[in-house]
Amino acid sequence: MKKTEELGESGLPDDPPLRAVRVFEAIARLGSVSAAAAELNVSPSAVSHQLKVLESFLQLPLTHRQGRHLVLSSEGREYYRSIRAAFSVLRQATGQLFEQGRSRQVTISLIPLFGMGWFIPRLPRFLQAHAQMEINVVYANHRNYLSDASDMSIRFGNGQWVGYRSEKLISGRMIPVCSREFIRLHGYIETPTQLAQMPLLHDEERATWTQWFSEQQVKRVRRDGAMFEDGLLTLAAVQAGLGCALMREPMILPYLQTGELVKIFDLPIDDGRDYYLCVRQDVEMTHEGKLLQQWLREEAGR
Repeated sequence: MKKTEELGESGLPDDPPLRAVRVFEAIARLGSVSAAAAELNVSPSAVSHQLKVLESFLQLPLTHRQGRHLVLSSEGREYYRSIRAAFSVLRQATGQLFEQGRSRQVTISLIPLFGMGWFIPRLPRFLQAHAQMEINVVYANHRNYLSDASDMSIRFGNGQWVGYRSEKLISGRMIPVCSREFIRLHGYIETPTQLAQMPLLHDEERATWTQWFSEQQVKRVRRDGAMFEDGLLTLAAVQAGLGCALMREPMILPYLQTGELVKIFDLPIDDGRDYYLCVRQDVEMTHEGKLLQQWLREEAGR
């Protein structure tokens, strides 16, 4: 046990000498001082000195002589078992970072519905044209866009985010939709007034349906119906036949094309929010990032 005066304010030992710990890990893993010295590109005497530094710090013998060989003591074996996992994690993390630096990887953050309904169905075309690139897709929380490490992000809102350059990519206009199964059970909906009597589903808020019916000159509207936190949950509810919802057409196009979802009326509503391509102002876009950026623009213009 270390002396009291060598303890930190908490009464526990200070951090161990990391250089010495690294040397000990090499000795334990490779089995000898000379092998550790060769890997670390230092002299055997330097390795022995660092081993003594660590043993002095711990006040425990980590090795002992067995003939001409240096072997681990019971304390040394226990200490090595405790630290080798940490060194394995460090090597893996360093290797991954090194590989990322050499790879043609681009990270993009998306809200889930945009990823499932728009980005991923189109992604094969990009990867076919740029087979060597790696795309890393992560979630973006549109309720609270924090500064992140993504090369770019697709954000939903009014286009104003501090620290980012943004350009409108896709319109956020909404149309009323339901499932084919809902039509089978309830029959075709002929007028907005008839729609107002159907079960209505709400994405984030109830005011959007009120606005849509107001534009269609329908005054009495049902204000009940389930409300969902985001578009992906709303989509699942529509697919399950729970009711009708206002959804952003580009995000559900695959489901409209297969007939799983039905556009009730081609009467869109604009709540002032759209999908924006955003990049950080303080980071220069890589060549690979610019390729993905240009492809997104082209796909949005199709």
